[in-house]
Amino acid sequence: MPSFDVVSEVNMQEVKNAVNQATREVGTRFDFKGTNAKFELDDAAVTMRAPDTFQLDQMFDILNAKLASRKVNVKCLEREPSQQNVSDAWQVVKVRQGIESDLARELVKMIKQTKLKVQVAIQGQQLRVSGKKRDILQEVIGLLKEAKVDLPLQFTNFRE
Repeated sequence: MPSFDVVSEVNMQEVKNAVNQATREVGTRFDFKGTNAKFELDDAAVTMRAPDTFQLDQMFDILNAKLASRKVNVKCLEREPSQQNVSDAWQVVKVRQGIESDLARELVKMIKQTKLKVQVAIQGQQLRVSGKKRDILQEVIGLLKEAKVDLPLQFTNFRE
């Protein structure tokens, strides 16, 4: 029985490369000279540090541009509120991976409403969709591509 997986994965090596490029750009830009502006990558979170929140916004724009040029979908980023003390501001940007359970249930509900003859199972942080015919599975892929989801979805592991 044909099946495929719906996942949301980010290539963390590309994220690391983009953060390194953004760090170099911040180091060479005139408006950041003499400041302690920097990026720090910890697992799946990027911490931006700058003297004020305006520069944090500029740094986020730089990070977005570098990620987009490395073909990382920026919809996977989640900005937390910025925090500030007397001489420093910082903000954590999380790189989301996997499909959260609430979103997974919403996607399952969306697929079930189409009345297509497929089975959908939530397996951890991914969905497994299986059906009798390849054409029906391709309809489901088309439906999920058109859906307004705030997370980038990939379709992997297609099996006959």
